[in-house]
Amino acid sequence: MGFLSGVVTRGINNIYSVDVENDQPFSAECRTTYECRIKGKVLQGIDDDYNPIAVGDTVRLVPTSSTEGLIVQRMDRRSSFIRWNAKRGCDQIVAANIDLVVIVGSSDEPPFRPRFIDRAIACTTGCPVLIVLNKCDLLISEEEDNRFRLYEKVGFDVFAMSAYDEAGILALKSRLEGKVSAFVGQSGVGKSTLVNALAGISRQKVGQISEKFNRGRHTTNHSIMIKCGTFAIIDTPGVKELLVPHSDPAAMVQAFPEFINYASKCSFQPCLHWHEPDCAVKSALEEHILDPDRYESYIRMLVSIEERPEEWESDRR
Repeated sequence: MGFLSGVVTRGINNIYSVDVENDQPFSAECRTTYECRIKGKVLQGIDDDYNPIAVGDTVRLVPTSSTEGLIVQRMDRRSSFIRWNAKRGCDQIVAANIDLVVIVGSSDEPPFRPRFIDRAIACTTGCPVLIVLNKCDLLISEEEDNRFRLYEKVGFDVFAMSAYDEAGILALKSRLEGKVSAFVGQSGVGKSTLVNALAGISRQKVGQISEKFNRGRHTTNHSIMIKCGTFAIIDTPGVKELLVPHSDPAAMVQAFPEFINYASKCSFQPCLHWHEPDCAVKSALEEHILDPDRYESYIRMLVSIEERPEEWESDRR
């Protein structure tokens, strides 16, 4: 038997579930799934990422039986959600070849944390984001509501809903039609509950909130693609913290579209809008044109990158 092409739907302990391509890419029926390992120790031409294969990757495989195979090639990625893995000192691809990243926040338990959302935006490459405020039936402060609405003002798509509201689920489904969407969020924001409601299943465990930290316990411990007929969802592990992956800090300004018009007027090019003199972004900040909390979020990301150890100091073993 020759090569087959398929999409990775799950990966645990270097064993990958690969759905062979068919005429209905979002259907869980009428498909063949192979359990695969990578042929050899490494894939040729793959950079030193934490994980050479991620959920959503398109791969070529050689079947070794009717249900097993060996992955011999990973095709180029068109988009991804990437985080920095501090323990290994390298990038970790959480989801690949996605059409949309849905960043889920919560109005309460855990509270709304816009800086996590800012970092999630900065971790997204090659596709748009949708910012969802879950548990909107609970009270949110005026300050938090203004911060949430700010995302829409600067150009991001936003949506407030409750995972238990059928009308909200149907409205969100309409935004996912024909797409592969990665759902990301802090533990406890109701991401898995939301995914279950959208998919009409209860395959993802739903955890309780940790009272000690006012954050959720992890309920999804690895990424998994769930095919829902006319769309697909990649449910990703909930995290407490998220580190941005950028090796080029200047590229991070793309996550702050409100900076871009001013950035072209800075005296230094490229400008990080940090220590440089004659910075148009900092001038706009002083004139109260730009939001100070968003700018503070941006600076914190720059600091986290600057404090990262040099490559030769990182433990990649």
